[in-house]
Amino acid sequence: MQITVDHVIRFIERAAALIRDHAAELTELDTVIGDADHGANLNRGFSAVVVKLDTFQESDIGAILDMTGKTLLATVGGAAGPLYGTAFRRAGALLAGRSVIDGRDIAAALEVALEGIVERGRVQRGEKTMLDAIAPGVETFRDAIMNGSSLEEAARCALAAVEEGMRATIPMQATKGRAAFLGPRSIGHQDPGATSAYYIARAMVGLDDDPPTGTPEMQNL
Repeated sequence: MQITVDHVIRFIERAAALIRDHAAELTELDTVIGDADHGANLNRGFSAVVVKLDTFQESDIGAILDMTGKTLLATVGGAAGPLYGTAFRRAGALLAGRSVIDGRDIAAALEVALEGIVERGRVQRGEKTMLDAIAPGVETFRDAIMNGSSLEEAARCALAAVEEGMRATIPMQATKGRAAFLGPRSIGHQDPGATSAYYIARAMVGLDDDPPTGTPEMQNL
């Protein structure tokens, strides 16, 4: 399976819909250990991205990802905007001018996106952040592709790794961001950034037989 501009647009629309549908849950998680605005912030940012997609129908994949990153940087407050914005922009720069990509291209884009998050956030694994969900997902996707898995199989394996990483933040003590101020009281709560990363990763699964955005079938992925 190859990924085209239409697939990328569909991925962003699905990510926006999942963030919108789970905005209250994300904000509730952030209320406990953060600024209580993660879901609302991301929903505002992805909604702004979707509005711009219509003018990018004839663009290449890199331009669409770059626009997504720039829009998230401009509209999402807190740490999430710079981190997700940098990730999308790094991936966009790597895929500039490309209209069709394959699994190896996606693995490379995910790796530079991950590097962007690490550099921008100055984070490492185990600090109870989105990185704890994203990093194992990227590694799993890359390994699956390199071992000959189909893009769909790699995406599903990566999603499982992201979900496991997300759950693994629950017993962690935060040492980064506002949650770090809670010290041991941050233990026992799932990180909101890791949770939004899970929903964005979920948007990558099933693109080949994708139902229209926001339908009940999409919720069953």
